[in-house]
Amino acid sequence: MDPRLVPLPGGDLVGTGIDDLARGVESIAALLVSIGAERLRHAGLTVPGPVFPSPERRLYDRLAGEDSDSAHSRYNALIRRLVSCERALECASR
Repeated sequence: MDPRLVPLPGGDLVGTGIDDLARGVESIAALLVSIGAERLRHAGLTVPGPVFPSPERRLYDRLAGEDSDSAHSRYNALIRRLVSCERALECASR
């Protein structure tokens, strides 16, 4: 994991997602990183490609498959963690 991610909110999830993408594993974390790949790259992270196509839909479907009643709130919580990490990276890179 990139050491810059360790202290950041959501950094653990983003780091895991980057590692999973590098291995070609379609995990919740990898789908989340696929959603934010462009912004994460712009903030200076190396995000392996290719990212998963239609990651938003795939992430939601995966969450709904685990528990359809909580999929929407879990999806939104994951997106908030991603955005927090992206913002923190952008602040750190200034």
